[in-house]
Amino acid sequence: MNKNTKSIMTNENLYHFFERKFPADKSRTAFELPSGKTYSFQDLQDTSGRFANYLIESGAKPGDRVAVQVHKTVEAVFLYLACLRSGLVYLPLNTAYKSAEIDYFLSDASPAVLVCDPSNRTELLDIATKAGVSNVLTLDKEGQGSLISNSGGHSSEFDTTIRTGEDLAAILYTSGTTGRSKGAMLTHNNLASNAQSLVKAWEFEESDVLLHALPIFHVHGLFVALHCAFLSGNKVIFLSKFDADEVIDTLPKATVFMGVPTFYVRLLASQKFGKESCHNMRLFTAGSAPLLEDTFNEFTARTGHTILERYGMSEAGMITSNPYNGERIAGSVGFPLDNQVRISDEQGNIVKDGDIGILEIKGPNVFKGYWNMPEKTAAEFRPDGYFITGDMIRKDEKGYYRIVGRSKDLVISGGYNVYPKEIESYLDEMPGVLESAVVGRPHPDFGEAVVAFIVLDGENSVTEQDVIDFVKDKLANFKVPKQVFITKELPRNTMGKVQKNELRARAQPD
Repeated sequence: MNKNTKSIMTNENLYHFFERKFPADKSRTAFELPSGKTYSFQDLQDTSGRFANYLIESGAKPGDRVAVQVHKTVEAVFLYLACLRSGLVYLPLNTAYKSAEIDYFLSDASPAVLVCDPSNRTELLDIATKAGVSNVLTLDKEGQGSLISNSGGHSSEFDTTIRTGEDLAAILYTSGTTGRSKGAMLTHNNLASNAQSLVKAWEFEESDVLLHALPIFHVHGLFVALHCAFLSGNKVIFLSKFDADEVIDTLPKATVFMGVPTFYVRLLASQKFGKESCHNMRLFTAGSAPLLEDTFNEFTARTGHTILERYGMSEAGMITSNPYNGERIAGSVGFPLDNQVRISDEQGNIVKDGDIGILEIKGPNVFKGYWNMPEKTAAEFRPDGYFITGDMIRKDEKGYYRIVGRSKDLVISGGYNVYPKEIESYLDEMPGVLESAVVGRPHPDFGEAVVAFIVLDGENSVTEQDVIDFVKDKLANFKVPKQVFITKELPRNTMGKVQKNELRARAQPD
């Protein structure tokens, strides 16, 4: 058992905040699987305690990193909680990453422990050894592996390690769309403050039931969805992945569902989905990628529910949200949560309301910096402490914030700023167009030329010239795409975000 000698200190360990909100009756269900298997809050406490004891007794020390690349299981969640409890720094890795990518993350973060799927252990063992990882454990999609067997004989009693709010709780590597992936360092206070803001903003209560279909290596599924449930003592219906039919069948047992736009598109594609499926629901949220206005409107028409869109990022968790009580506007991300925000130009000068600029934020949710990158960290913060998000944003006449795009996605053509989101919004209205993405490519005269990628809906015949003609009627000439690529699908990451770096590579002239 871990015995803390400094018990007089205030413990700001994130797990400590969760534990205070767990129900007094620990036999209540914390997780329920589609199979009917359940895990109680006592199971959560006991298993995370055994994991924590094993990790510490194996030589991991508070502050050490634990890299995790495993399938989505309840046991994986318990491992995350064990890392919090023992003061270890949790480092979740996308299950799609290949060995070369894992090599970079392990060499950069120097974790003490790697937990991976048994099928990958042999391949990753050499990489882990080279990176100085002292313990490589396994956890499979059934929740079995050496982590389970090795920790089985350890005590379930564990005194949660005392942490200050500024101690690291997790490192999240950004998607790395440009340059090296950066490890965003998130503290216990960063995560606790953001979760508390969301529970309040979205009016979570102990009676809520969360239907969870997101991955758990990302902010959305791990820190937004699960943290809200833990801070409210909720039951979580835990799906291993998103399956439209399974979600539709399970929704009547839930009150809250969080998804990426792709989830909602797939739900609406099913004729089974409608008001009856949602009769018990009180909240649907969407994030991680923009939600098309057509999807937003069709969802309301079909279900009677209005999706609540919000906006966040790895470096700060959730930053803005449409109101729980009040008008939710398609295409907007609502109002700031418990952080200070401002919209500035490239030089840091605040722009007028209604003008487009770069969002800058400051608050308890904003990360500590990038792991092993002090120069990059310094460059991303203003002298007065505001973090430069890189997201182009506009505050409309009602005070709602609207994301226009990433600053790195800005196209400067002939000296004029072109915001891809503006052109995409018109292209998406065109008959026959399912969705679009706009990027820039080098041009000898204009500096950059606008290029569009189009996915057709399969119901109409659309040519490149049709697209150009359609946009010409609506936008200034410098915004009109110089070339249009018709493609079967847009490249996306696991959270549904369009990978514009891939499109820029495709758009390069021969």
